[in-house]
Amino acid sequence: MTWAALLMGLLGLLIGSFLNVVIWRVPRGESVRAPASHCPACDTPIRPWDNVPVLSWVLLRGRCRHCGTRISARYPAVELLTGVLFAVVSLAIGLTWALPAFLYLTAVGVALTFIDLDTKRLPNALTLSSYPVMAGLLLLPAVADGAWSAYGRALLGGVALFAFYLVLALVYPAGMGLGDVKLAGVLGMALAWLGWGVWLVGAFLGFLLGAVVGLGLMAVRRAGRRTAIPFGPFMVAGTLLAIVWGQDIADWYVGLLGG
Repeated sequence: MTWAALLMGLLGLLIGSFLNVVIWRVPRGESVRAPASHCPACDTPIRPWDNVPVLSWVLLRGRCRHCGTRISARYPAVELLTGVLFAVVSLAIGLTWALPAFLYLTAVGVALTFIDLDTKRLPNALTLSSYPVMAGLLLLPAVADGAWSAYGRALLGGVALFAFYLVLALVYPAGMGLGDVKLAGVLGMALAWLGWGVWLVGAFLGFLLGAVVGLGLMAVRRAGRRTAIPFGPFMVAGTLLAIVWGQDIADWYVGLLGG
């Protein structure tokens, strides 16, 4: 499993490089396929040997080879984060037919997190398209392992979390955007596949993380009571934490209630 996690981590580095393109282009309505990656300052195409995740940025000292323009450290950070998350998620899920679905969720979650931080919105191109992708990928273990009950639970969990967020958005539209509602259904599918306890933990952790960070920003006077804070990153973080430790947290809480 250690070697498998390492391989998944390397795959995550490569996927993270592509996610940088997604994060930049999707909010602008640009194609992620063409043109090829290029320096935004001098427009010179990036050579393959200058596009190796993390390593190329380090060797180039964070600057374009041709014009010397500084390249944001966020590019290698996204690559490294994706690689680490791929390794961790693969350890949590194991080498099963369900792993592709959870790796996809991890990748799209990273992209949506940074897009939401940049633009305070979650593009339909990523949220809505993730429904058929997740449903299709989770169909693999349902067919291969006969896990039809888990598949049905995943679909129901997606509908349930979507409905819950929709009610919140209708009751308090200033605090919940429709992008969050659309994302909730995708996250709910993944969480419910692992069980209702994990579903509850993942849903709760999103709000807990949002509250803690919001209060922290208010404490250091970086935000006020009416400051709009993107909620998508907390939803994604809560889901990923639940994927890894959700069942343990659920079991601990049930044991606590039982004395």
